[in-house]
Amino acid sequence: MADKKRLVMIGNGMAGVRAIEEVLAINPELFDITIFGAETHPNYNRIFLSSILSGEKTAEDITLNETSWYEDNNITLHLGKEVTEIQRGYRKVVASDGTTVPYDTLIVATGSKPFVIPIPGVEKEGVLTFRDLRDCEQMIEASKKYKKASVIGGGLLGLEAARGLMNLGMEVTVIHDQPSLMNMQLDDIAASMLQKELEAQGMLFKTACLTKEILGNGRVTGLSFNDGTTLDTDLVIMAVGIRANTALAKKAHLLCERGIVVNDYMQTYTDPSIYAVGECIEHRGKTYGLVAPLFEQARILAYHITGQGLKTYTGSEVSTKLKVSGVDVFSAGEFQISEEEKDEKDTIEYTDRAAGIYKKLVIDGDRLAGAVLYGDTADGVRLFQMIQAGTDISAQRNTLIFGNSAMGDAGHSGISLVANMSPDTIVCGCNGITKKAIEDAIAKEGLTTRQEVTGCTKAGGSCGGCEPLIDQILASVLGSSFAKAEGETPICGCTELAHDYVKAMIRRDSLTTVAAAMATLEWKGEGCRICRPALNYYVQMTFPGEARDDPGSRHVNERLHANIQKDGTFSVVPRIYGGLTSPQELANIAKVASEHNVPAIKFTGGQRIDLLGVSKEKLPSIWKALDTPSGYAYAKALRTVKTCVGNNWCRFG
Repeated sequence: MADKKRLVMIGNGMAGVRAIEEVLAINPELFDITIFGAETHPNYNRIFLSSILSGEKTAEDITLNETSWYEDNNITLHLGKEVTEIQRGYRKVVASDGTTVPYDTLIVATGSKPFVIPIPGVEKEGVLTFRDLRDCEQMIEASKKYKKASVIGGGLLGLEAARGLMNLGMEVTVIHDQPSLMNMQLDDIAASMLQKELEAQGMLFKTACLTKEILGNGRVTGLSFNDGTTLDTDLVIMAVGIRANTALAKKAHLLCERGIVVNDYMQTYTDPSIYAVGECIEHRGKTYGLVAPLFEQARILAYHITGQGLKTYTGSEVSTKLKVSGVDVFSAGEFQISEEEKDEKDTIEYTDRAAGIYKKLVIDGDRLAGAVLYGDTADGVRLFQMIQAGTDISAQRNTLIFGNSAMGDAGHSGISLVANMSPDTIVCGCNGITKKAIEDAIAKEGLTTRQEVTGCTKAGGSCGGCEPLIDQILASVLGSSFAKAEGETPICGCTELAHDYVKAMIRRDSLTTVAAAMATLEWKGEGCRICRPALNYYVQMTFPGEARDDPGSRHVNERLHANIQKDGTFSVVPRIYGGLTSPQELANIAKVASEHNVPAIKFTGGQRIDLLGVSKEKLPSIWKALDTPSGYAYAKALRTVKTCVGNNWCRFG
């Protein structure tokens, strides 16, 4: 032990711990390792925080490294101890409780801090961020007492927070300062399609709007905006982005700009014995927040401190492949075109709104410059490869957007595509797992299923977006000996389970909530517009007296008691039993329609009156004014029944 070098790491997050894993893989006997973590929980996967909110996963489920892992690798772990000082002259770090540890090599992996908009009222109770497990716990507690939440920020983080809060039964409004959601990852068309899908799930939006003030006396009660409007709310989540956490590094007089400035070996410029990795660093003027580049940095850092040659980090080409509330989206490269570039660059677009698919390719000369995929992201890896390599696509321009079938892979389940991938292609962006790592694990460990690959390599263990590609790699390596499990068609891409099996498990295990069903049946992610309504129906169908309804999992028509139309407005159908009404009821319907400027009224084939063209915001006031139950009119179901005027009037009755 005495001859081991002392390696200390400040930060116990995904990037830092991956660096330690890489060091241990190279030489587990080289360092005496100490790790400080400000949180009280071991290293966990932040990608799944929204699943914590929904109750689909627990803190244990998203833990990446159990405390036993630290013990097995002889790592001294200090949880709940924030390092407050780096004494560079003495090569020591000092924690908040006074713990002092010397180092030979120091890794700073302090990550990032959520950015909080400096507006009046941010200090009020009920204003939270969405960054760690403690934030999730506070949001869950708030949802038990309050019903209206507002999320400031329409990027990925904000939409994940909003979806999680909806799963907790809250009414959620997302406020975004730009006209389009996820404007850093999607173009306007993809963003518009995403917003409509999320609105259909029940999410509310206020875009192109700046929050001016958080209202309330001590506790938040509302928001005011720059357009003069206000919004009642009980909870405010700040999700407007992150900033590199450089406070400790600045205190130690390390060179910092937007992040801790590092060289190509991940060393700080100020002190060669101090390295930095992850969201806290700035390299060649860039900061990174996605997992894949952070893990790439971790590998380079490990190579350098273990003396394994001169590999360098030259920066990362970044692609974004995500699942947002059940919708797959992908973007890479330069997919936005300015007015000045329109004469220099071409775009190829494919849109099928009915199927929920949109694809856009940006071509610069004979090179693919950027891509956006919505709904169908199967070709994301292939397109990203072309962008990275600067591939000449002149011979493929007419077929490039149509995917594998147009690339000679029809009927091969993607095997030809996989064969053409370079070994260092990142298959799992969430965990930075390459094609070669998966192939080596399959060959070395005798893996035959996707689940085994995930267990061995972690590929596919986060968002699940790379699972089809893992199947293709298995098929490519194993050939005819690989066969995906046969069975009934799964409910959707969020699970491998079929409807009948899910219903049987709900009955067997007495699952009375959507969250319990998802957790027990090991659902992937948060569910989608297909599976969540199905699960909500199944638990209530099986346990009608005990099951708890999940409003966020109902179809939008059921939640709003209105039928969404092709133009985004709604139709309202008051209940008229057997088509029999009264002058007073008819007069009231006419009055309500007139006062709310309803553009069309129709007598339906089911002896009812349909008020058409109602905007979403008018629905509550219309139902209040009608003062009548809603008719069963909002599903595509067989429901029309013709009725007689009854015994009192019919001479045949």
